[in-house]
Amino acid sequence: MSFSSEVKTELAKHLGKSRHCQIAELAALIAFEGRIPAAESENRLLMQKYQLLLAELFHIEEIHTAEEARSVFSTVKMYNDATGEAEPEDTVKGLLIQQSCCKRAYIRGAFLAGGSISDPNKSYHFEIVCRSIPQAGQLRDVINSFNMDAKIVARKKYQVVYLKEGSQIVDILNIMEAHVALMNLENVRILKEMRNSVNRKVNCETANISKTVNAAVKQLADIEYIRETAGLSYLPENLKEMAQLRLEYPDAPLAELGTYLNPPVGKSGVNHRLRRISEMADSLGSRQCKV
Repeated sequence: MSFSSEVKTELAKHLGKSRHCQIAELAALIAFEGRIPAAESENRLLMQKYQLLLAELFHIEEIHTAEEARSVFSTVKMYNDATGEAEPEDTVKGLLIQQSCCKRAYIRGAFLAGGSISDPNKSYHFEIVCRSIPQAGQLRDVINSFNMDAKIVARKKYQVVYLKEGSQIVDILNIMEAHVALMNLENVRILKEMRNSVNRKVNCETANISKTVNAAVKQLADIEYIRETAGLSYLPENLKEMAQLRLEYPDAPLAELGTYLNPPVGKSGVNHRLRRISEMADSLGSRQCKV
């Protein structure tokens, strides 16, 4: 089962405690489906939630009569008393989503009807496909009322409201009250952060080792060049001693090399002497070129 399906399975079983929250969620299901969800709908979890809400609000399992249909549409504010006809709309009446708990229920219904979440092991992406620009605008505004940063992008004939950051997806799961999925996502995030931290540390250590090895190789090359062209006696006594130690211990780190000197010298002192040797090798090379 995909992570998106796990979230929807959890939400399909969740029932808001208050009647007004249940009405807000039912209104969202109808608005985002564009009609009363049909029994033959491919969205099994949406149908499960729709039937749960019907049973709780109207004590019926399905709509069988015109009176039952009128009752459902009137409850979600999508019934025109003047014409006596149902008028499903893309947007939900603001009266139904005034309270914070009702906004949560509305987002929950919208997600069940047209939402998806990517596998958190691969990426962080949350989206809900909307049928129109007004619907997308309303959904974005409701999500952002919780201090989120939802955005809208056009995709073919649809408008998509989406969130990208892992922390915001954690927040939206909390808003929708998908607490089990939230904990699962947090576990994945912690593991990913631990892996990334270890990888950064390993990469850093690898880079430092590579830098150290390259520096040692250049130091040896400079010393060999001086020995072959002018002899190590070309160097001042303190640098000559340093050069001989580097030749004797080609793999030793700078701090260790310093302990072999008499008197011992710290890492910075060793680095300074080896740098002077390299400069003298470069200077000697320049003179050789001119000759």
